[in-house]
Amino acid sequence: MQYVWFIWSLIILALWGVVYLMKKDSRREMLKMSWITMPFGLTEPLFVPEYWHPPSLFDLAIKTGFDIESLIFSFSIGGIGTVLYNLIFKRKYVEIPHSERKHERHRLHLYILFVPAVVFLVLALFTPLNHIYCGIAAMFLGGMATLYCRPDLKTKIWISGFLFTALYFVYFGSILPFYPNYVELFWNLENLSDILVAGIPIEELLFAFTFGMYWSGLYEHLYWKKLMKPLAIS
Repeated sequence: MQYVWFIWSLIILALWGVVYLMKKDSRREMLKMSWITMPFGLTEPLFVPEYWHPPSLFDLAIKTGFDIESLIFSFSIGGIGTVLYNLIFKRKYVEIPHSERKHERHRLHLYILFVPAVVFLVLALFTPLNHIYCGIAAMFLGGMATLYCRPDLKTKIWISGFLFTALYFVYFGSILPFYPNYVELFWNLENLSDILVAGIPIEELLFAFTFGMYWSGLYEHLYWKKLMKPLAIS
């Protein structure tokens, strides 16, 4: 099982490549958000071994808490999470006019971008919660805060949560038929809810849902973009 996590990371990277090839008009956005998301893979020591302890290349995860796979995984989901909704619903980005940026609801624009980081730090430092729950709560509240500034993203944020969860369910389940004991062996289920959905820890699906919610609107929030409505067919 030494290479399962590495294979898993390559599967999601291959999926990223497929989306990148299919969504030609969003490649720049995918790359930007993938590079922005990739450093979050360096947070792996917060989750190893308290959340899980997977075998990794060169045994880096066990020896240091860091691993190469987490960087590949973070890079991949960052780009996919950004454009998944647009890919399915054929939406494109347009610039938000400067006049619209002066609206009262945008006064907290910069502060709202830091909501997930603040929530995560507060929960991680002042509660006994496993860090996976801190991350789930942080992204959920980050998504809710985004809606204050960007109510136009309401549909995209909620639907993207479900879309990314469905995608993640298939992705996570791709390995389980070959390694059915993998979750039992390398997730600390006794420290979690111990609820499995088709063999997948519920925490993984909650992570997918909240990640899909928050990341789907992050590009628009960071770069002052909005979605162009599809043209009506006459």
